[in-house]
Amino acid sequence: MPEGKPAGVRCLHLDENYGCQLFGKPERPLLCEQFQAEASVCGENRQQAIKLINALEQATES
Repeated sequence: MPEGKPAGVRCLHLDENYGCQLFGKPERPLLCEQFQAEASVCGENRQQAIKLINALEQATES
């Protein structure tokens, strides 16, 4: 996604199990490489992560 991923849009590089298809490849974006999962963003499971990330995206919409 050369122009970045819009809020609320699933990354096109995720497989059916939500794994990154670019993991370990040189074309993986630097932002993804540097991301460090934290409970404040990811919660304790996928459902919590979706809620938290949606809230962050809404709070930072321009």
